[in-house]
Amino acid sequence: MSYPLFPLNTVLFPGCILDLQIFEARYLDMVSACMKRGEGFGVVTILEGREVGEAASRFSALGCEALIRDFQQRSNGLLGIRVEGGRRFRVGEIEVQADQLTLAAVDWLDEPDDAPLLAEHADLAALLAALAEHPLVAGLAMGGVVAGQQALANQLAYLLPFATEQKLQLLQLDDPLRRLGQVQVLLDQLQGEMTA
Repeated sequence: MSYPLFPLNTVLFPGCILDLQIFEARYLDMVSACMKRGEGFGVVTILEGREVGEAASRFSALGCEALIRDFQQRSNGLLGIRVEGGRRFRVGEIEVQADQLTLAAVDWLDEPDDAPLLAEHADLAALLAALAEHPLVAGLAMGGVVAGQQALANQLAYLLPFATEQKLQLLQLDDPLRRLGQVQVLLDQLQGEMTA
């Protein structure tokens, strides 16, 4: 099956919210087709190239399904959509259409069962609750109280200012406990850099 890809300068995680402004014909057509079929599209991270114009020359081999949750016409006349991260996938064979829309064969990755938060996650859970107070995060209706390790790991990995490469490494980790451990390591490094 050919799955439409939307290469962006961001890393989308399952359960996380992303607002997009759609103005290129290829993506307007893609969004319209996805909405008619009740399906999502794939967000992959651009490694080389740009979001606008020709298809990105290089993007991540791992991506996240984007499920359209809402849409509206923006005040500037452009289409705004809100998507939620769904399943993770690995990109297989790629085909770039004449309109520069990238299609790919994708292999869906299995998600492990979620596990409840542990006492050792209290600081990370408190950080996510604090992030929820930020206007940009509140605008996405993210942050706050989460029930499991998966949501905590994904939201922190998505919201914290880690480098793109670090976020992609986090997205690759299947085990939420390992992802949380790595988030803590990166957070310690980030705090170390700020105090240095």
